[in-house]
Amino acid sequence: MPNAPQMKMSGLDWLLLCGLSLLWGGSFFFVQLAVGHLPPFTIVFLRVALAASALAFVLWLTGTPFPKGGAVWRALLVMGFLNNALPFTFFVLAQGEIGSALAAILNATTPLFTLMVAHLATSDERLTGAKGAGLLLGFGGVVVMMGAAALTAGAGTVLAQAACLAAALCYAFASVWGRRFKRMGVPPLATAFGMLASSSGMLLPLVLLVDQPWTQPFAGVVPLAAIGGLALLSTALAYLIYFRLLSSAGAVNLALVTFLIPVSAIFLAIVVLGEVLALRHILGMGLITLGLVVIDGRLARRLKG
Repeated sequence: MPNAPQMKMSGLDWLLLCGLSLLWGGSFFFVQLAVGHLPPFTIVFLRVALAASALAFVLWLTGTPFPKGGAVWRALLVMGFLNNALPFTFFVLAQGEIGSALAAILNATTPLFTLMVAHLATSDERLTGAKGAGLLLGFGGVVVMMGAAALTAGAGTVLAQAACLAAALCYAFASVWGRRFKRMGVPPLATAFGMLASSSGMLLPLVLLVDQPWTQPFAGVVPLAAIGGLALLSTALAYLIYFRLLSSAGAVNLALVTFLIPVSAIFLAIVVLGEVLALRHILGMGLITLGLVVIDGRLARRLKG
């Protein structure tokens, strides 16, 4: 992360940060409830389409301008592909093979990939010695998890974990690509709506051609309720809280949510879904977390100061 002034967080900010981690961690829980009952593209399409509709209502209610102009919408198409359509699909496909807890742990590698992409694609976010050490620790955790899985688990499990890492890489590219919307003067919530609407348009043909939902049996109340939670809570409401925190607490403090998301997801997976983590998953998560702590740097600064 670039050196930026760190804003103080109020009690409400901390509460919202924990709520955001629960909403984003809960997305893996909701997907796990829907997988196997609804086709993959249908799950992702319903998530982004319902969330886009909810944010459109918020934009109209608050008088926030909708995205305008061909250049803006072309950029939003790329953002929707990188930040929604592709990674959401990767996670849904992966969670057909692995549990939500493991998917959330692998999602925690997003800052590692973001650091690498930002180093290559920008001039103001360069790798330092400490950040390089954090990268090695974090990816060492990935090797611990996936290396053991390659020896003991089937090919489907390994491919599912690779899909989660590919989703994290997509988020990294989206993070760098998304910097342009501030220069374009697009309000953050309008950006969120635009990328969700764009990804909805991309996914609709796949739903109609591949999933053919009219041929599917009724999924049941629980999977449909999970889709509602995934779209309205873990996507639309989460974006509202995210941009509220970005304004009140700042990007540096908001990055703390990275550490909390796996905790929320693992809690829901173990307590509600009855999932069990292997020792290699716990060790890998420990290394990834340690790498993120080193990259974040604030603990080292506190120890020095």
